[in-house]
Amino acid sequence: MADILIALASQHAELSDLIDGCTNDDWERPTRCEGWDVAAVLVHLAQTDEFATASVHGDFDRFRHGFLGNRERQTVSVDDAAAAQVDADRGAGGDAIRQRWHEASQAMRAALDAADPHERVTWISGQLSVQTLATTRLSECWIHTRDIASALGIELQPTDRLRHITRLAWRTLPYAFERADAAMHGPVALDLVGPNGEPWRFDPDAPALTTIRGSAAEFCEVAARRVDPDATDLVGDGPDAATVLRLVRTYAQ
Repeated sequence: MADILIALASQHAELSDLIDGCTNDDWERPTRCEGWDVAAVLVHLAQTDEFATASVHGDFDRFRHGFLGNRERQTVSVDDAAAAQVDADRGAGGDAIRQRWHEASQAMRAALDAADPHERVTWISGQLSVQTLATTRLSECWIHTRDIASALGIELQPTDRLRHITRLAWRTLPYAFERADAAMHGPVALDLVGPNGEPWRFDPDAPALTTIRGSAAEFCEVAARRVDPDATDLVGDGPDAATVLRLVRTYAQ
C-alpha cells in the first residue's frame, strides 16, 4: 500500500498548494459542485477525512452517530447527508477550514499508514479493506482538487496518480452495476493511455466481453461524474460498453 499512500500525500500537497494562497474572495468562488463554493468543498474533504480516520480506528459508527445526530434517523441519500454535514460547518471561515483540512488529512494519512492494509473497516458503502479506503480517499481528493482548481481558474495536468483511481473505478464496476440494478453481461477490460502516453491495460481473470479504450484521464473524469462520456473520445465495444461509461464511478452513493 506504500505507493497508494505516497500518491495520497502527493495529492494532498497539490491541494495544499491551491488553498494555502486563497483569499477571502477565493473561498467564496462557486465550484462545479452545485451549491458549494471553495470553502464548502474543503469542509467536505475535511469531514470525510475525519470519518476515514474514525473508520480505521474502528470508531466509524460512533463518530457518525455523534456527527449526524437527529439527521441519522432520517432516510436520506449519501449526497443529501454530505450536504447537511457541510452546511453545518461551512460558516467557520476560510482560514479555520483550511487548518481543519490540514489536520484531518495528516491524521488520516498517519492512521492509514499504521493500519493493516488488508483489515476490513466500515465505510459509507459498507465494509472494505484499508487499502481500498486509502484509494477511495485519493480519488475523492483528486476530484475535489480539480473542482477547486477550476473555480480558481487554474488548469491542473493529469499525473500517474490516476492509475490508482482508474483501477479503483474498474474493480468496483460490479458494485456500480449492482447499485443501479443493472445486469453485467461479463468481464470488462480497460485499454487506456496514461498521462505520459504509456499504455494502461486492466484485464479481468476471465476473457473480457467488453473493452473500453481511450484516455485514462478522460475515463477518470467520467467516473468522477465531471464530464459526460459523449463529450470524450472514449470508445467501447461489447455488450456493456455504454452502460459501463454511464455507471462507472470512483465514489460511494
